[in-house]
Amino acid sequence: MTNPKIKIRQKNIEKILLAAEQVFAENGFAGAAMADIALQAELPRANLNYYFSTKEDLYREVLINLLGTWELEGACFEQFDDPRVVLTSYIMEKMNHSRQRPYSSKVWTNEIMHGAPMFRDMLDEHLATGVKLKEAKIRQWVEEKRIRPVSPSALLYMIWAATQHYADFDHQVAALNGHQPLSDAQFAEAVKTITVVILRGIGLEP
Repeated sequence: MTNPKIKIRQKNIEKILLAAEQVFAENGFAGAAMADIALQAELPRANLNYYFSTKEDLYREVLINLLGTWELEGACFEQFDDPRVVLTSYIMEKMNHSRQRPYSSKVWTNEIMHGAPMFRDMLDEHLATGVKLKEAKIRQWVEEKRIRPVSPSALLYMIWAATQHYADFDHQVAALNGHQPLSDAQFAEAVKTITVVILRGIGLEP
């Protein structure tokens, strides 16, 4: 049975990280204030400082948490072997993340666009390892002639660009949709389109 204090701690940290995603996404690291994050999380400032003593610590934890989530979304590369199943699952996970947690993607994009000034020293530890595993899997499919020859990194970049677009440019997507967010049916069609284009591009039928 989980200790109630541990459950409260986990719940508070989750609230803080989600609030921080939004504040960092909307204001950037320099413009974000711990007081604003506490307000967004609906927690006293003292509670925020109890879990994260500095803004830098909280910002890094937001990025680490995001990469951890992306790692879980990419678990299909280890769980399954069929390229059609793996890529269909991966695209769906990435699209769902973009729809449900767009702020986290925006924080990451802003950090990378500025040369990863706050996270450069941790990129290899938290990003490169997982990407190399995915690239090795794609390379294996090519060698086994299960998909058309393709650059593993280029395929991953294409998937990321297509799926994260719906988070990073959600305002543009809504503006071009009559200033309304995509309906469930429109979102499903977007997922289907990306999946079909990617799979057919490497010689697979959805």
